[in-house]
This record gives sequence, C-alpha cells and structure tokens, in this order.
Amino acid sequence: MSIPPRQAIRVGAYLAKQKILRRKKYALTLELEPLFACNLACAGCGKIQHPANVLKQRMPVDQALSAVEECGAPVVSIAGGEPLMHPEIEVLVDELVKRKKFVYLCTNALLMPRKIDKIKPSPYFSWAVHIDGLEERHDASVNQQGVFAQAVDNIKDAQQRGFRITTNSTFFSTDTPKTVVDVLDYLNDELQVDQMMLSPAYAYDKAPDQEHFLGVEETRELFKKAFADGKRKKWRLNHSPLFLDFLEGKKDFACTAWAIPSYSLYGWQRPCYLMADGYAQSYRELLEETDWESYGRGRDSRCANCMAHCGYEPTAVMATMSSLRESLRAVRG
Repeated sequence: MSIPPRQAIRVGAYLAKQKILRRKKYALTLELEPLFACNLACAGCGKIQHPANVLKQRMPVDQALSAVEECGAPVVSIAGGEPLMHPEIEVLVDELVKRKKFVYLCTNALLMPRKIDKIKPSPYFSWAVHIDGLEERHDASVNQQGVFAQAVDNIKDAQQRGFRITTNSTFFSTDTPKTVVDVLDYLNDELQVDQMMLSPAYAYDKAPDQEHFLGVEETRELFKKAFADGKRKKWRLNHSPLFLDFLEGKKDFACTAWAIPSYSLYGWQRPCYLMADGYAQSYRELLEETDWESYGRGRDSRCANCMAHCGYEPTAVMATMSSLRESLRAVRG
C-alpha cells in the first residue's frame, strides 16, 4: 500500500466530490508555513534567508485554521522553517486532528523532545522527519555534526510512544543510486519508519548551495537506477506509483501546483511554495487570478528542472483516481 488506507479512502472520496461538483481546480494538500525560522541552516534551503523581523514572526493558530478551512484540503503539511519552534504548534496540531485532517509535521527532529509530551498519537497525525542520507551525508546537508544521530534517537523515542513516523528525503546531484538505496534501505529495514517520501531538490534562488541541484535527465537517471531490481516494491514509499514512474521518466505530467497551495506569513504564495511571484489574500484569489498556464516546464525557465512532488504528485494522484487499473495498482503497492 503506497498511501495509508484511511487516507486513501478519504482522498478518494474528496476527489469524487470535486468531480461531481465539476471543480477543475482544488486543493489536495495544504502546505502550511506558520513560521520561517529554523534551528538549522541547510545548504539547499532558502527559507531562513527572510529578513530578521519576518523570522521572528509566528502565525496565530486561528489564522492557520482559517486557511485550512478556506481551501478545504484533506491533508495538511506543516512546514517552515522548523514548526516545532512555534510556541503553539501542539494546539494547531490538536485542532487539525479534531477536524480529521491528515497532518504531516515536517521537522528536523531536534526539538521533538520539547513537544512530544504535548502531542498525542493519532491515525491522523504523522511526524515527517527530514533525513537526507546516512550520517555523514545528512550532517553535511544540514551543516552540523550530530544531527543524524539525534534525529534517529528522537524517531525511536516517538515510535516507542506509538507515533506514526514518516521521513522526507531530498536528493541532489551529489547523490548516486547507491546513496539513495542506502538511506531508503536503512529507513525501511533498520529504522522501520512507517513510510518514506522523497523528492529531487528544487533550485531555490536564495539557497546557499546553487551548484548541486538536479536536472530532469539527471533525476530520471538517478531514480531509474535506484528503483531497479524491484526496490520500489520493497520500500514503504508514501507516493503514488505514477509519481514514482514520473521520477523514473516512464511517465510525464503537467504541473498542478494549485493542488498543493502554500499559505505562509505573507499569504497564499504564487504559484507554489518553491516560487514566490506575489501573494494572494484568499485561496479563491490564488486560483482565479494566477496565470497557471504560464508555469511549468517549457513555459517558465525556473520550472525547467523541477520534478518536485508539490507540483507533480497531485497530478499523479488525480491520474490514479481516474483509472481503475491505476487505482488497483496503487492498492497493491
């Protein structure tokens, strides 16, 4: 099973409702950024490059909940920055779980001990820990030694407490099929996390490291080799099979960034959380007043090398749900 059964059923029903209502654009997952501050300075991330006064800001819980209700997405990914630096993150999580939203709290895991007693295990809640490689590779990516070991310890503690653990791994041009296989084997077999997400890195304009982002052909070659010998079926990957086909170059899709909108301290970000071409004051404004046809590979040079899940996973999910064959394939894994 690529996606948890409860979530797959809920998302399937949600997609069916959108089809009945004849809605052409709608949110599948909300990328919620209640702050930009972080306790790490990763080489491939541009989020902490915001001005100091912005990095001090924290989104009020009521404001965040209003955004969730406004777009109606069944899944909420709480990102940042480091969400555990938000003083009321546990309140936000609790309110989202009460609303039966599927919550993924993206974290580097270092601050988990401070908050873990304040968050309850739930089938609607998952820790989504960033693990970008084994110890040496991961610590280099976050520019700090000891982070990998501490993250692993905190994951094990959360597992013992009954939490669902997912991981999120970003890969760069410095990665090889072996480094991909090694970290996914470790997470799947040794650490035994519930599910894993992966993505090729997107070239943030403000990222300190601008030399190691993957191109489209590099991405396809990397994952084609990493997925060889049946590895895909072995790993518990939290992706649709069609998205994994896309990473290998077996399928190609248009970007549907409107399906994973980003809401931050600035508002609704155009067109996605990876690019900032202005902000809308409402999700409806984002949908109706963004020139979506001007984005995507072959349309905007900034999109030329993007194969990130925020643009293409929703396209793959919609293609899956519209095909009985692909739906059965997704269930089988």
